Amino acid sequence: MRGAPTILHLDMDAFYASAEQAAKPSLRGKPVIVGGLGPRGVVATASYEARVFGVHSAMAMAQARRLCPNAAFLTPRFTLYRQVSDAVMALLHTLSPLVEPLSLDEAFVDLEAGGTQPTAEAARAVGERLRNDIRAVTGLTGSVGLAGSKMLAKIASEQAKPDGLVLIEPGTERDLLGPMPVRTLPGVGPATAEALRRAGIHTVAETREAGEAELVRLLGRAHGASLFLMANGRDERPVVAERDAKSISVEDTFDVDLTDRTRVQLEIARLADRCVRRLREAGRSGRTVVIKVRRYDFSTLTRSETLRGPTDDPGVVREAAARLIEGVDTTAGVRLLGVGVSGLADYTQEDLFAQAAQAAQAAQAAEAAQAARGAQAAQGARAAHEALEDGRRTPGPATPEHVAAGAGEASEGAGKPRRWLPGSDVRHAEYGAGWVQGSGVGRVTVRFEEPWSEPGRVRTFAVDDPALEPAEPLPLLRPEEAAGRGGAVGLDRVGGPEEVVGRGGGVGSDRVGGPGEVAGREGAVDRERDVGPGEVAGPERVGGPEGAVGRGVGSDRVGGPGEVAGREGSVDLERVGGPEEVAGQGGGVGPEPVGGPEEAAGRGGAAGAGPADARPAAPGGGHQPGREQGRGRGQPVTSSP
Repeated sequence: MRGAPTILHLDMDAFYASAEQAAKPSLRGKPVIVGGLGPRGVVATASYEARVFGVHSAMAMAQARRLCPNAAFLTPRFTLYRQVSDAVMALLHTLSPLVEPLSLDEAFVDLEAGGTQPTAEAARAVGERLRNDIRAVTGLTGSVGLAGSKMLAKIASEQAKPDGLVLIEPGTERDLLGPMPVRTLPGVGPATAEALRRAGIHTVAETREAGEAELVRLLGRAHGASLFLMANGRDERPVVAERDAKSISVEDTFDVDLTDRTRVQLEIARLADRCVRRLREAGRSGRTVVIKVRRYDFSTLTRSETLRGPTDDPGVVREAAARLIEGVDTTAGVRLLGVGVSGLADYTQEDLFAQAAQAAQAAQAAEAAQAARGAQAAQGARAAHEALEDGRRTPGPATPEHVAAGAGEASEGAGKPRRWLPGSDVRHAEYGAGWVQGSGVGRVTVRFEEPWSEPGRVRTFAVDDPALEPAEPLPLLRPEEAAGRGGAVGLDRVGGPEEVVGRGGGVGSDRVGGPGEVAGREGAVDRERDVGPGEVAGPERVGGPEGAVGRGVGSDRVGGPGEVAGREGSVDLERVGGPEEVAGQGGGVGPEPVGGPEEAAGRGGAAGAGPADARPAAPGGGHQPGREQGRGRGQPVTSSP
């Protein structure tokens, strides 16, 4: 414990949801929920407007839809979140060389190591300046806690939410902690809390009064002793700038249980390759390969194999994972698969046996390729001979079947519809930058707006419209405005050793959080760093002719000939869908009506709507927020009373 509040804890407020609101003007002040949108998705972050309905992180997305059906349900955009996180971490590095990131949006800072005077006034001034700088550089808000220990600094930042600062004066720790529930203390989870509850211990004060001997008897020596110290406000853990990861892993949750053995093996191979990519990005190698299998009944098992030495060879990890999955019965159905590597090291040791196996496979592939080339040469010779014979015959109509077949395959691949997930960035050749509100039944609804613009208009296109393309996230601040404030949170790297970010040229922080991690797939809430589950659990289910993108369990039926394109993946989930209602309307949250009679067809309307088909909106009632243009037949926009 320190005699001055020189340990700072920063926690960005509803980080993912706040970033989405900053990027989408039409969502500001509205409930926003970010997470997995499939039937088994989990909430990663909910905005404060959604939390008043009872929505919180790690909640099943289906439950969140029931509690707050009119919220904007968006898929995470980790590219944007990492850019903002890099800018924030760079600001923290200007305060002190000792910065301990916990996740993309949370970190401890040792202010004393950065030269801050060990007084409450100096620490408070640094905290206030940090909050102002974060708002200037990113446009977002963060809560700051200051105390003499990491535990108390984190408790202070929780009390400061949202967008506040709380400083705990040394000497007041016991009085502050006393009435708090025992779950407030680090390391007290549901199991520990239940054990204490059975013993009649509910608050931190009661934990302290129970005494160290009783806590050791209930929880064991190590856990009981540390809990007693924390209940007395004592926490000696230092701020550690670099924490060594113990393992690196990836996992996927599937919308539909896998029962096909071949599919399971292919998914394991794909996960092994993703795991190795993360391993190499971290500059590490591993000795032990682990697979994780969660069956249809939620029973979970793991299998591991220790190699002869650490490796980052994808072939070696893939083969080990394949051997492990062979010993697991998956015929009843698998809802989750994972592959991880532990026993990390900074060097690699080649596996000669694996190399020999790979060489044999390469030789077999070369022989197969040589045989294929020989067959092609023979086929070419026969074709030349037939052409020579044809030249001697009387010319007549010819139909080159092999060309026609190839053309048919090309057209089939070209006609395959693209996937448009709610919240993802797009760009249209005519209307510019926007984001997807929803898609389904062959159409995609897009709101065209930028982070620094007014709430934009909504238009609907065919999913294969050639003028509509995926795009990279826009910076949260206008580029010239961000440059004037000291650093943009744009697409470029923020905070390198020679770059200036915010109030000074801080050293760029390392990336926090594994690539592509999506909290909210099977319970992970993106609190892991390089490890941990929570990666994207396969592509979200895209509704076919009768469905919508990313629908949750328990949602109203969507689709059908007279119903709406892509409602459940979009922003507004009110019931829609008669012949007179709108294609793709479930996304609007903007207050203005969108699309008049002249807009219901042609530019903004769905494919097939002609100008002659557009009719005025039904009188009375006005537009629902974000109501769209007419459907393919050009029906008018109607309103709910």
